[in-house]
Amino acid sequence: MEQSKNDANVEMTGAKKVIETLKQLGVDTVFGYPGGAILPIYDALYQSGIRHILTRHEQAAIHAAEGYAKSTGRVGTVIATSGPGATNLVTGIADAYMDSVPLVVITGQVASSFIGTDAFQEVDVIGITAPVTKYSFQARTPEELPSLLAEAYQIASTGRPGPVLIDIPKDIASTRCMYQTSLPATTRIKQEISEIDRDQMEAIRRTISQAKRPLLYIGGGIVSGNASEELLHFAKETGIPVCSTLMGLGAYPPDEPLFLGMLGMHGTYAANMAVYHCDLLLAFGVRFDDRVTGKLERFSPHSTKIHIDIDPSELSKIVPADYALVCDVKTALQALLLPFPTPDCENWRMQVQQWAQEYPLSYDQDQDGALKPQFVIDLLSKITNGNAIVTTEVGQHQMWAAHFYRAKKPRTFLTSGGLGTMGFGFPAAIGAQIAKPESTVVCVAGDASFQMNIQELQTIAELDIPVKVFIINNRFLGMVRQWQEMFYENRLSESQIGGPDFVKVAEAFRVKGLRAETRADAVLVIQEALAHPGPVVVDFLVEESENVFPMVPPGKANSELIMKGWEE
Repeated sequence: MEQSKNDANVEMTGAKKVIETLKQLGVDTVFGYPGGAILPIYDALYQSGIRHILTRHEQAAIHAAEGYAKSTGRVGTVIATSGPGATNLVTGIADAYMDSVPLVVITGQVASSFIGTDAFQEVDVIGITAPVTKYSFQARTPEELPSLLAEAYQIASTGRPGPVLIDIPKDIASTRCMYQTSLPATTRIKQEISEIDRDQMEAIRRTISQAKRPLLYIGGGIVSGNASEELLHFAKETGIPVCSTLMGLGAYPPDEPLFLGMLGMHGTYAANMAVYHCDLLLAFGVRFDDRVTGKLERFSPHSTKIHIDIDPSELSKIVPADYALVCDVKTALQALLLPFPTPDCENWRMQVQQWAQEYPLSYDQDQDGALKPQFVIDLLSKITNGNAIVTTEVGQHQMWAAHFYRAKKPRTFLTSGGLGTMGFGFPAAIGAQIAKPESTVVCVAGDASFQMNIQELQTIAELDIPVKVFIINNRFLGMVRQWQEMFYENRLSESQIGGPDFVKVAEAFRVKGLRAETRADAVLVIQEALAHPGPVVVDFLVEESENVFPMVPPGKANSELIMKGWEE
């Protein structure tokens, strides 16, 4: 049989096969940093039509790929060389694994004949990353590269998303062989989702109908499962209040009266009290992280628990579920939306709304007093109307952003949840801005976190990426200081770090720099920064001693949260 024109064989190097396969898979942007073992692939990338974003550190490249993936739902792609190039990716791989971010990570490797000899820049990246990847491959022949790549992208994006790594020895990338231009069929995809059990679903509906104090506890699975619309419909139809994890913020509209905010260690009073007192907990797309549960023995002690998640390993792993359903949340919510008697929970709604009204998130910003970090983020939320894409670093500013930036849509509040990675936010903002060039992208950073990938100022300057960086500058490792004050008798061991003049640093990189020290300054500089067409760094000099509240102390139940201050 004559071979079709679309299924022709062409001779090319393994590296060229990688690039051609990426193009066939629809990859238009990659993030990375070149080096010796990956040079054949960079040579094939040259004038390929795929956009390459050169960061100034491999860790920034992978966080940028995460930002790209989180803001779009598409698989992010990152490329790095062997040895230190690969090991510099490990933090980002672990971060993506913890937060279920779909990535394909392509690493160079020493030539096959040198593997195992401790050659220059050789490292067993497969062994190092095995605990924090969904799957990993090492190419053995150039012929198999297209099928490995096709499988990698499918594995990364199906089921519970996550990172997949492909390690390519330099000789495999350099060897010429025939390339079949049609994409190969994938073969290693494990079927993770079974059909919904009708009897179990009917029992779940019946349980929901009979509840008097039901509560929806939602997480990042709602976002990654593209289930926000179904969630909103279900909550409105049933009248069930909603609380969210950090990773779920943006999945449910913050201005809806049923929304109680974030639960857990720094959750709202209403959310935490609702979790404690509810008689039915509907846990959708969540994993019962320790920052959510507090003292496990006293987490939601009065409730029947229904846990729905795409990953069977999460069901009853931490908190035993009365009903556990392996299913993507979108499908589950669509099934639950079928007509059934809604719960009679009007008194419960009145109770949780009373908690929200009596104990709201608040702060005191005097007209002429020190600038409060909460005011800065609250103002950003109001000026953007919650429609910007906000990324965060990790620390106190992250929690204030979770409290006071009211993200209206999914995939617009991007943060590092499970791993809590300082240095995530700035490069993630770069990736999000690359993916969404029409959007306003703001990185809310701490002065400490920002310094971890500050070199990426060169990336945004050189490519004119209009990211706005808002530094909440309290001259401390703020969350560390707060814990030292509260639980270590105020022994401030190595938590006061100081920092450079961020305005001058920004200007040295040819990025616009602004500063605010007062309430009036903040209003003006936020407006100026958002109006500027290019990248901006704003240094907000805020109250040094401000702490994050509410807070559940370690070892305590979520019902024992501290609202303001603490007793010695």
